[in-house]
Amino acid sequence: MAKASTKIPPKELASVLDFVRYAVTRFAEAKLVFGQGTHDAIEEAIFLVTESLGLPHDRVDSFLPARLTAPERKKVYDLIEKRVRLRVPAAYLLNCAYLQGHRFYVDKRVIVPRSYLSELLYGELFTGEQPLIDPGAVTSALELCTGSGCLAILACDIFPNAHIDAVDLSKDALEVAEINVADYGLEDRVTLMKGDLFGPVGETVYDIILTNPPYVDAEAVAEFPPEFTKEPRMAHAGGTDGLDIVRRILAEAGAHLNPDGGLLCEIGRGRDILEQEYPTTEFLWLDTAESSGEVFWLPATALQQND
Repeated sequence: MAKASTKIPPKELASVLDFVRYAVTRFAEAKLVFGQGTHDAIEEAIFLVTESLGLPHDRVDSFLPARLTAPERKKVYDLIEKRVRLRVPAAYLLNCAYLQGHRFYVDKRVIVPRSYLSELLYGELFTGEQPLIDPGAVTSALELCTGSGCLAILACDIFPNAHIDAVDLSKDALEVAEINVADYGLEDRVTLMKGDLFGPVGETVYDIILTNPPYVDAEAVAEFPPEFTKEPRMAHAGGTDGLDIVRRILAEAGAHLNPDGGLLCEIGRGRDILEQEYPTTEFLWLDTAESSGEVFWLPATALQQND
């Protein structure tokens, strides 16, 4: 166990802005890696400083001049130094992460939540005038590889009449998901299941299947920077080309979908491989603000033709 820092914060660090600026400088000097809930040193610094002080990180401007108390200065300073020294993602240091404005508990038992699916669920494709599937008509949903349970919880918001089954192979991950489900009071709408993909659901069929499975190829996993090695390896590793689990989902999903249902799946950068292997499957590729061709939608009819 790493020892707590005994260093005293420099006296020049007094305000929220001072600590954010200091954190950005330290993170840049240490060549830290981001992408686990934040995109760069500035976002990570704002998240770490404001969250540790109980301030709204999305409305930080009015708090920037505020001066910290002595205990607050020590707390924030120690967290900044710990982030640099241990190369641990800020989300783990603070035990929280955000998706679509929702706060979730996280620790090292789960991957830090970040999914293009969350953006898509709240976008025009599901909430607009001509959605891929009528949110109000969805009464059953399945989330595979649920991890912290964040997507299952967001699905309760988007599909107000749905019960969600959320599956994961990791007992540890499901313990974290249980915390989040309870925090949102959704025990009556989300059922957590331990098992391998469709194994725990038997012959149950759903209106929609959501999944952000492990999809990182073996070479990339082997070259992970320190921050990413802190996350559960099984949450990343998708085999030699990253698509081992995606292939299994494609093979089995059709048998678990109602005729008007569909599969929403994030796959990373394996689009070319999938299109070569499934030349007659008409994937609908969905883009987000930061991704292109990394998420697909397939209606049940397309999947059942492949059965």
